[in-house]
Amino acid sequence: MTLVGLLLLILVGALCGAIAQMIVGFSAGGFLGSVVVGFLGALIGTSLARWVGLPSLLGVTIDGYTVEVFWAILGAIVLLAVLAMTRRAAYRTRL
Repeated sequence: MTLVGLLLLILVGALCGAIAQMIVGFSAGGFLGSVVVGFLGALIGTSLARWVGLPSLLGVTIDGYTVEVFWAILGAIVLLAVLAMTRRAAYRTRL
């Protein structure tokens, strides 16, 4: 993998994470948080889509790696929703 390919994958992951954070309304952090949420969302969303047998939507291929943007955003939304529920529940119990 080239440096440019790695940077593009990081950028796509950050965009997917940022879009999911805007939709859910919960932020897991700054730029690095968006990148982590985007990559984990891509893993979760793609795995769920393949498990259910859904087609590939909005696939972007960078250096031989295909990122399915739609499923990455949906996976990141699921991840952020779970994080938001657990973080807010923990915050409420401390009050």
